[in-house]
This record gives sequence, structure tokens and C-alpha cells, in this order.
Amino acid sequence: MRRFGQMIKLKPAGAAEYIKLHEKENIFKGVNEMIRKCNISNYSIYLKDNYLFAYYEYVGTDYEVDMKKMADDPVTQKWWSTVKPLMQPVENIQPGEFWADMQEIYHLE
Repeated sequence: MRRFGQMIKLKPAGAAEYIKLHEKENIFKGVNEMIRKCNISNYSIYLKDNYLFAYYEYVGTDYEVDMKKMADDPVTQKWWSTVKPLMQPVENIQPGEFWADMQEIYHLE
């Protein structure tokens, strides 16, 4: 199992809409199912001062294959096209990142 922490910033004008879209009844049908099919569990998103922090655990065996499967999914693509305009990457992201991967420096089992 691999743990991931990521962060991104919400555009001030998009914060309320982003939060509303993530209420259980507003998440597009099929998005959560695809996340699970791609071997992601314990997925949480937190908000503080327009910064988002996401945590999830990857329990599969080929992360790149599973992330491509998710990216190729039409429902996920529609979801991303809805939420991405509400966000802006943080400074110093790596090439190809939208959400910035964070370095884990401590973990207590």
C-alpha cells in the first residue's frame, strides 16, 4: 500500500461551487466507483483558506496503469472538466502535475 498527500489551491470565486460539487448528492454517478476500481481507498479532501489537501491510499500493483484507466474514463473526464476550472495549481509543481504531490515525512501506524 502507498500513501499519497497532494495539495492544490481553489480559485476564490470557485470555492463555494467546488464544495457544493463534493456533497455526496452532487458527485457525478460513477466517479466514486471508478476511484475504487482504480485501487484507491481512504480518499479524503480537506479545505483550509482555499487550499485543498487530499489524502489517499493506493492498494493496487500498477499505479500508472490504474491512473490511466481513471483518466480514460468518460465520467471521470466530465467530472474533471467540471472541477478543474475551479482550482489552480500551487507554485513549484512538477511537470505533468495538477495536484502537487507532497513528501511524506512522518507516519505512525
